[in-house]
Amino acid sequence: MDDELITERRRVAFPQVFGYLRYVTGGLVRHAALVDCLTDYCRRHELALCGVFTDRDATVAIRSSAFIGLVDTLELPDTYGAVVPAVSHLGPRGIGTEQKRQIAATGTRLIVVRSLKPTTESAPSRGTSPNFQPQGDT
Repeated sequence: MDDELITERRRVAFPQVFGYLRYVTGGLVRHAALVDCLTDYCRRHELALCGVFTDRDATVAIRSSAFIGLVDTLELPDTYGAVVPAVSHLGPRGIGTEQKRQIAATGTRLIVVRSLKPTTESAPSRGTSPNFQPQGDT
């Protein structure tokens, strides 16, 4: 008989996600609270928060440097998706819609911590377990 450990006893890495914040007003305490929100959500849902990209510029742009960094990391192998505290962090309607499209184009998920709907919309799977469904939506 094979002595290899069965699947349930093997180490399984948590799905890797990257946070994104549009943070213009407030101090460092507010920024820390937003990061803590993402960290706590990921911990509770067994996601590995690998980094948080933050836009601090008051001008709203579709391709800000922080958002470009997020999209670049979403294209890395084994990346599960992006997590935001609320959909408003993606920007106003037109810009937010385009940023959602760009995230979906990477083949990863957009997870919204505080959403109006209790479901998650997803992009095509990149080898993730079909049984893994975090709370949130796009």
